[in-house]
Amino acid sequence: MDTVHPAPPRAWAAAGLVAALAGLAVGHLAAALTAPRAAPLSALADTVIAIVPLEVSHWFIELVGTLDKPLLILGLGIGVAAVGAGTGVLWRTRPWLARAAVAALGLVGAAAAVALPGLGAAAAGPSLLAAAVALGGIEWWDRRFGAREAEGRRRFLAVAGGVGAAALAGSWWAGRVGPAGVEADREAVALPEADAPAVEPGPVADFEVDGLAPYRTPNGEFYRIDTAITVPRIDVDAWRLRVHGMVDRERTYTFDDLLGRELIERDITLCCVSNQVGGDLIGNARWLGVSLADLLAEAGVDPAADQLVSRSSDGWTAGSPTELVFDGRDAMIAVGMNGEPLPVDHGWPARLVIPGLYGYVSATKWLTELELTTFDAYDAYWITRGWSTPRPIKTQSRIDTPRSKADAGAVVVAGVAWAQHRGVSAVELQVDGGEWRPCDLSDVATGDTWRQWKYEWDAPSGDHTLTVRATDGEGEVQTSEVRGVVPDGATGLHTVRVTVA
Repeated sequence: MDTVHPAPPRAWAAAGLVAALAGLAVGHLAAALTAPRAAPLSALADTVIAIVPLEVSHWFIELVGTLDKPLLILGLGIGVAAVGAGTGVLWRTRPWLARAAVAALGLVGAAAAVALPGLGAAAAGPSLLAAAVALGGIEWWDRRFGAREAEGRRRFLAVAGGVGAAALAGSWWAGRVGPAGVEADREAVALPEADAPAVEPGPVADFEVDGLAPYRTPNGEFYRIDTAITVPRIDVDAWRLRVHGMVDRERTYTFDDLLGRELIERDITLCCVSNQVGGDLIGNARWLGVSLADLLAEAGVDPAADQLVSRSSDGWTAGSPTELVFDGRDAMIAVGMNGEPLPVDHGWPARLVIPGLYGYVSATKWLTELELTTFDAYDAYWITRGWSTPRPIKTQSRIDTPRSKADAGAVVVAGVAWAQHRGVSAVELQVDGGEWRPCDLSDVATGDTWRQWKYEWDAPSGDHTLTVRATDGEGEVQTSEVRGVVPDGATGLHTVRVTVA
């Protein structure tokens, strides 16, 4: 029979909150030791991403940018904490209903984890364990401390909080030595030298202007956009790449198989389709890998297969036009980035790189499958969410410096421009709506990278408007038409307002 327990509601709320957080920490520890993607908050976040309406998803990403996933995790954590506090208060008068609420929350997390691609029934474990710990904690509170003095209740909070803190510390440790800890394996890999090294861009690839993005983006500063709430942690010894679908011969490759092939090295700029005009979701790196065309040719591609679907270890897919793989561009399966093995955040142990296509239709990280099929037969991840089938990257340019203020006199206005696989042939700067002025361009070796530009401006005092535009290698001038990122990339001219003093 339900009864009212003597401790005040705020004490029960605190007990429920601490028990929920302790359970959550233990659940995440269990996931770190077994399957990191099955962590309760991670699994719930993946489910939210899968079911939220497209309009809401687009609005949220435009609002917060790359903070979308951290804010989603934070919001879910706060939500679980609030449910825990509410359950504690409910337990005071309706303990059986409160028990049912905790069990239901655990089952929701378990169902979310089991539904994730690549995870089986065992993925339910971390969420069920989290619910059990939370349930056990508040049961312990009810029987031992709920009717006691404040000092005893504080002792419970300290013990439960200590359990949660210890579990969090254990999760951190397991992330470095358990199934989540692949960094040591990655660092132990010695990549061979490239059989076909990259062509150096020339002596003036970098203008080395303060505030200007460098020609080659450091790995730690390279943009990261993907759907992975928990970054996949892949055992390189167990990793396999499967080539199948509309092919004569299904093939499977190990990481050592890739390293034993001819390795090519290329400078290639990648860009996200959700990059706003003037945005920074773009970067240039020196990639090391194997020719995608050569590898697919070994499987014997059916001429009718017009789409190459690449799959990540977490089930994410991208669909690329097969003809672009075989048209002579340096499409590759990359294993190295800027002289080191691929960083875990950028696809370790292997990812896809196809010059001239936005990342959502080409740049699959944590690559495990290549399937030859048709566009009529299959829609990849972002295509089902309102984005366009593959389109070429749009010609864009950006002003990096100055962005807001400058001293009167000689001012170097500089930035980058890109039109991957077509190249950039010219960049022009406009001051206060006047005539377009030609800019100096840096050296490049191919049309697959961005290109730095600069203009030496004799800046008078006052407020000024600077606008930049580029011309691609085919003579097409960047459009001034303003369009958003959906469905196939933003257009318009980047403009900054500068106060010169």
